[in-house]
This record gives sequence, C-alpha cells and structure tokens, in this order.
Amino acid sequence: MASVRHVVAPGSTAKVDFNSMRAPVGYVPGLGRGASGFTTRSDVGPSKVSMPTEGEPGPAPGPAAAAKPKAKEENDAEDDNKFDEFMGSDSALLAGTTGEYDRDDKEADDVWEAVDTFMDGRRRDRREARLKDEIEKYRAENPKITEQFADLKRKLGQVSESEWEAIPEIGDRTIKNKQRRFESFVPVPDTLLAAAAAEKQTSTAQPGDETSGYATTDLTAVGQGRETVIRLNLDRMGDSVTGQTVVDPKGYLTDMKSIKISSDAEISDIKKARLLLKSVTSTNPRHAPGWIAAARLEELAGKSTQARLLLAKGCENCPTSDDVWLENARMQANPDNAKAVLARGVAAIPNSIKIWLQAARLETDEAAKARVLRRALERIPSSVRLWKAAVELASEDDARILLARAVECCPQHVELWLAFARLESYEAARRILNKARQQIPTDASIWITAAKLEEAHGNAAMVPKIIDRSIASLTANSVVIDREAWLKEAEAAERATPPMTATCRAIVTAVVDLGVEAEDRKRTWMADADEALRRGSVHTARA
Repeated sequence: MASVRHVVAPGSTAKVDFNSMRAPVGYVPGLGRGASGFTTRSDVGPSKVSMPTEGEPGPAPGPAAAAKPKAKEENDAEDDNKFDEFMGSDSALLAGTTGEYDRDDKEADDVWEAVDTFMDGRRRDRREARLKDEIEKYRAENPKITEQFADLKRKLGQVSESEWEAIPEIGDRTIKNKQRRFESFVPVPDTLLAAAAAEKQTSTAQPGDETSGYATTDLTAVGQGRETVIRLNLDRMGDSVTGQTVVDPKGYLTDMKSIKISSDAEISDIKKARLLLKSVTSTNPRHAPGWIAAARLEELAGKSTQARLLLAKGCENCPTSDDVWLENARMQANPDNAKAVLARGVAAIPNSIKIWLQAARLETDEAAKARVLRRALERIPSSVRLWKAAVELASEDDARILLARAVECCPQHVELWLAFARLESYEAARRILNKARQQIPTDASIWITAAKLEEAHGNAAMVPKIIDRSIASLTANSVVIDREAWLKEAEAAERATPPMTATCRAIVTAVVDLGVEAEDRKRTWMADADEALRRGSVHTARA
C-alpha cells in the first residue's frame, strides 16, 4: 500500500502530523543520542547496526527483520522435504541432496544379499543338525504328558464294555464345589457354647450312675425315637389298597407302650449308614448293590415308602440288574404292584431266569403259573430250571410232551433224560436211554439207570452185561472210574424201592478189583464189607 505524502504550502499555519509520515531510509530512532538498534528472537543477524557515514544513508531495519523469519521457514520446509522413509534424516549425507534410491544402490544391495545367502548356505547343514540334536535331547529330558501315558492309552483298547460301566463316576469336583484350603475361624465364647449345649440337650438325672450317683437320660433322643416309631406304625396301618384305615383308636396308645424304642446309638448308626449309602449311590449310580443296601436300611428304619422310592431309582439307573427288580418286587405291599414291577423287569431283561421264576411264584393259579413259565421258555428255551418248574406243574401227559421238547433244547442235561425215560414205557425208555448215552457218553448214571430198567422188567441177565459195557465205554472216553463212587451207587440200588439187588451185585463185581493190589485185596474187601454192614447194606457186603 503506497504511503500518502503530505505537502504543506508555504505560509500555511496547518500543523504537520509526523507520526503518519514514512520514516526516511536508514533512520534509527535515538541514534543521535547514542542509542543502538536491537533485534527480536525471530530475527537473524547481528544485533548491532553499523553506523553510517556522513552523506551515506543507513539501511532500514524493517525489511531485513521481516525477511529473516521468512528465510528460516523456507529452510525448515526444505529439511522436511529431505526426510526419506528408508534412509531417515540422514539421506542427504548418503544420497546427496535429492535422497533418491538409484540403480547403483540396488546393485549394491543385491550383491550383499547374494553374499549373505551364500554364507548362510554354507553353515545351514551344521546349524540344522545341531538344532535337531538339541531338540531331541530336550524332548528326551522333558517328555510330553501324552508320550508318558502312550502305553496306558494303548491298553485302553482292551477294556471291555462291562469294565467301562464299572468305573465309578467322581461326581462334580469343580473348583466352585471344593472347600477353601484356608479358612478363618473366629473363637466363640465359652458362654455361648454352654448356652447352645443346654438348649439342644435336655436331660434328666436319675440315681444309679457309678461316678456321680445319677444317670442322665437324653429326652431329645427319646422324643426322636418315639416319633420314628409312631411314623412307622402309621405307615403300616394306613397302607391299604381300599383306603380304609385299620387303626384302633382305643388300643393304639396302649400298644405303643409295649413297643421298644431304639437307643441313641442305633439311631446314630442308621444316620451314618444312610449318609454312607447316599454317597455310594450318588458317586456310582450304576452299582445295583448300593441301591439294594440303601433300600434295606430304610426298611430297617421303618420307612417303607422311602425304600420303594430308592428301589424305583435303582431300577431306572440299573435296568439290567435282576437283583434290583426282585428286591423292588419284594418291597411292594400289594401283589399286583409286585407283578407290575416284574413285568417291567421282564421287558428290561427278557433273558433273566430269576425274574421269570419269581413272576411265576406270584401267581396263585396253577394255570397262570404254567402260562408264565411257557412264555419264559419261549424266550429262554435252554434254561433247565424253567423246564423243571414247568414239568412239575404239568400233568403226566403234558410233562411227557414238555420233556420231549426239553431234551431237544438241553441235550447235555442228564436229569431231563432220566425223567423222560421214567415217564415212558419199557421200549420207549430203552430208546430214550440209548439216545442219552449217545449224547452224553461220559455219564455213568445213564448206564446204571438202564441196568435198573432191565432188572425192573425181569431181565436180570442183561444187568451184568450193561455194567461191564459201561465200564469199558467210560474208560474209552477217558473217564476215571472212581471205585468209592461206584460202591455208593451199589448201596443206593440196594436201598431203592423195590431193591435192585442184581444191579448192586453187578456193580460190586465190576469195580471191586479196580485200583487194588493183589496182596491187599483181602484186607481191602473185608474193610469195605464191614463199612457196608455198618451202613446197613447187606447185599453190597455179600457181593
């Protein structure tokens, strides 16, 4: 902006405003009085201004002082332009003033990188071998947990399913259920403990104590025992199908006086056993004996309802245990409920012989029992116990039919063959015994029964032949002939009704020489005869 110059005409009286006028070039205020110029902190240059000579105007400080800060800002901008991301602030020293990454720099870097790669390749094999040895040494000294239990894990493949099921469950052992390791306790005053003991235990003193002369009776325990007995009697009397009570209101209190109340020790033992069995059933619910023991404890304590509830839970957790189902059926007060329990048990374990037999025992009608046993034989045709139970309930004709089927399903059972032969005629019995001998060539009772059959029908001459053939056949089948056992069979034939003397003599004649030395025969035979006479077996002693 151009300054305005004021011109005053000569002879004018107007006052001139020197403050609005521009200072002359080189003018320094106060220079004539000895003052010197000064610079501010933003100015660059000397703080003193040289004195001009006469006739030469001095430089004006204003424009120079304004130009110096502007030059400094340009230098700062130039320093910012020189910064390089790769070289940093030292780019001007290494790459000139421009800081560019040229082709020579790239070639130098490639050369050094090739050198580093070559030197690293020379030492790579030794370094990798040394590193491998260190890793193997460290793993040998510090094996992993999985390596320590590798052999045990391989053995887990041999564990059977039943062994897996028998492993108990540890329950919930998380940190929230663990007791704190460090617990702080605050001491309680003795007066508070004495007051609590006095409130909880109510006792009376009676003469008779050996030490103090008085015997104490815990009234609290007596009251608890009386309450248990009352609850037991109410449960027993109120347990009726029709809902009618059998409590005699007049004689009830009189009857209660005759009931013996459990002592404190018995009540304490029941509580301890209940806690122990509860722990068993909670940690291992698949353990059937634990549920049975807990139910019997409740039954002993008089809590039949609680015992039935425990057995119901046991049947849910152990559906394949026939003992739990049988105990649950036994605990039922009503036979119909027991039948329902056994029906569920049969559905869970269709091959359980015990449950089928117990279900048959619960039936009051013979026809119903036979029907249950026949259904059981449809499921388990190889059970000898079921066949015997069914034959015992059947008539002679039905038993003959059942035994004919039984010897087909159980051909290795001697008793079924012998029972079948007893029910048949002479010719049919001979055929049955021959089949039995073919099925079971190592059993001596079949031969002895055949000898008795021949003697019973008047063929005494065949008896010695049958016994001799039996000894030869059993010896050929590697059966050891026990002399004492055969002599007992001879005594049993003599005591039969009617006596089978021919069979008795044939057996004694066949086995009397077995295992006896020639020089000891007389003494041994005399001793055997004396023993037989002592037992009343005269024909055996004579033979």
